[in-house]
Amino acid sequence: MTLKRLLEMMPELRGRLRQNIPLSEITWFRVGGRAQFMYAPADADDLAYFLRTRPAELEVTILGAGSNVLIRDGGVSGVVVKLGKPFAGIEIDEAFCLTAGAAALDVAVARRAAEQALQGLEFYAGIPGTIGGALTMNAGAYGGETADCFISAQALTQNGDRVVLTKQDMGFGYRHNTLDRNLVFLSATYQLTSGDKRTIERKMKEISESRESSQPIRSRTGGSTFRNPGGADPEGPKAWKLIDAAGCRGLREGDAQVSEHHCNFLINHGAASASDLENLGETVRRRVRQTADIDLQWEIKRLGQALEDRS
Repeated sequence: MTLKRLLEMMPELRGRLRQNIPLSEITWFRVGGRAQFMYAPADADDLAYFLRTRPAELEVTILGAGSNVLIRDGGVSGVVVKLGKPFAGIEIDEAFCLTAGAAALDVAVARRAAEQALQGLEFYAGIPGTIGGALTMNAGAYGGETADCFISAQALTQNGDRVVLTKQDMGFGYRHNTLDRNLVFLSATYQLTSGDKRTIERKMKEISESRESSQPIRSRTGGSTFRNPGGADPEGPKAWKLIDAAGCRGLREGDAQVSEHHCNFLINHGAASASDLENLGETVRRRVRQTADIDLQWEIKRLGQALEDRS
């Protein structure tokens, strides 16, 4: 499939469709191969048209801020959809309902709510991702999670049909939802409550400072690597403690390293490949199984093919 042929099949497409785009430049790890195609839709109608008219065999992958993802070295086949500014709006109505586009940054949503003295989403100040990603994994931190004040989401099916999803439809659990359809999120609506602006801003400042002091946010990383085996239970086992107890703090493979600052983070020191990072993560999982008999689950989403798979 060539770019020219694909564009001929979708003559009314208004968004930008490109071919052979390096993904390492737009992900936080700065590793990985290329997208066979990359598409930036002009708006929701344009995205719906694309989904309806694309060849059925062309797989669609959604990429958000690139913060919680590891793109494998062989790249991603099909079309990588990158939602941009048309999907980043944030609106608040008189009933204190906040609606944010799927491409809106979590921290931007938290700040907009704080500006209006609305509480409920302060924890988003500590999550480096987008609303679309937050919906996908029920993102949470610092005592809060997406499900807490979620009302509904709008999404598109793979056929381009628009659907509205309730909290019950989403089936939120610890760092996941139970949707059985491959949907493309457009926006989410949250019910917030009125609060004291100074208190809200102080809480967000504390969250930002805590993240700054406890996580290697200045490094090339992808956020928390593994889910806590104890889920949201504050008394349950923590991934970082298990990794530390298994002797993995500072462990390296090539230029990939388990952070010495917070050992549930993997670091690319500059020349690591995606396979270096993934292999290091699997080494950590193996050591934790040996020492604690616990099977750590990846929280970072791994996408694409290993380099040898593309040969």
